Amino acid sequence: MDKKITFKPFGKKAILIEWDAIIDEEILNDILNFKQKIEDNLDVLFTDLIVGYNSLTIRLIDEWSNFLILESKLKNIYKTKLQVKKELNYLWKIPVCYDSAFGIDLEEISLKTNFTKQEIVKLHSEKIYTVFFIGFLPGFLYLGGLNPQIFVDRKSNPRLKVEKGAVAIGGQQTGVYPTESSGGWNIIGKTPIDFFNIENQNPCFAKAGDKIKFLSISKNEFYLIEKEIVNGDYQLSKSILDD
Repeated sequence: MDKKITFKPFGKKAILIEWDAIIDEEILNDILNFKQKIEDNLDVLFTDLIVGYNSLTIRLIDEWSNFLILESKLKNIYKTKLQVKKELNYLWKIPVCYDSAFGIDLEEISLKTNFTKQEIVKLHSEKIYTVFFIGFLPGFLYLGGLNPQIFVDRKSNPRLKVEKGAVAIGGQQTGVYPTESSGGWNIIGKTPIDFFNIENQNPCFAKAGDKIKFLSISKNEFYLIEKEIVNGDYQLSKSILDD
């Protein structure tokens, strides 16, 4: 893929770098590779590097004095064949209960797609999803890879309250609400797993480039895992992804 990227000032203390506006794993890998190059080689102090579907934002400590000079440095870093130490990425297996008690929009999705609720669950849980970035809420993973057969538009009237752990579909994406919030995605299930816990060393266990596999469980299994989590006895399943 011929990657065309642009560099734009984002206020006086940030730089916005943009790729083609599509959801694509090759672009994601290019973004993550560039992010690592910047971390290792940029001689300008920054506070954060924020990954988006097709963007990378550099938040600087000080205001830039000459944007063209900074842009030139970044372009040279991007083009140079530098040795990058890649981070380990993981496949996380997330238990989800798709029972109708939790999947409160399954019936509506069934009517819209002409699939049974069981078929929707199968289509959703058989895929392996890619974490593209984290946003909207702390710990909210934007996942790519949803089967196009179950693309469903967001609700025209969002709910004022969506429960923590709700697994949902919004347009071409799927995700998990890490905390109780308002939201307009279509809810198909619930996971007992904490996607954001401020008390953990890494409040959100996953990062951009990781993969997610949803595992269908029963209500009894849901409540058992929920209890194990409260007692500190549950270990989330993960495996290292091959390059």
